[in-house]
Amino acid sequence: MINDSNHETTVGNVAEDNSTILKKLFFFSVVMFSFSYAMVPMYEKICEVTGIRQPVANLEAMAKETLAADMTREISVEFDANIHSAALQFKPLHSGIKTHPGEYTEIIYEVRNNAKIAITGQAIPSYSPRNLEKYLRKIECFCFTKQVIEPGEIKQMPVKFAITPNSLPTSTL
Repeated sequence: MINDSNHETTVGNVAEDNSTILKKLFFFSVVMFSFSYAMVPMYEKICEVTGIRQPVANLEAMAKETLAADMTREISVEFDANIHSAALQFKPLHSGIKTHPGEYTEIIYEVRNNAKIAITGQAIPSYSPRNLEKYLRKIECFCFTKQVIEPGEIKQMPVKFAITPNSLPTSTL
């Protein structure tokens, strides 16, 4: 036989426990939503501080600024492309070039959409060796904005850059 007072106490404890869990879940949901909402500005700030992706206003000023090319040194630059989609083919037209520090260079990447639908994406640049972004000045790059590639479309996208000559150590590259 069940004692009614114990049963009511147990039901009351379960209801209280459920209420506590619901409050905690709601709190963590709000925290997680706030964090995900704040990720975009945080990412932009991190990219700005590290120099990975510079704001457009800085790029326009940088494009006007001329660098004195150091013709006594030559740097070999290799290009790579990785993609996590079977629907797209993505590659640089030239796998490597030779350039002088301070000389603006343009290379072209090509993307082909093999899917039957349009695909929108944005490239994420990465550099090797580490800290190369300190010396790399991109004035034009398809990675600055989202790209829409229509079904069957082949798109050629430029990247214009220079390696700064003034603070580049000879052992870095």
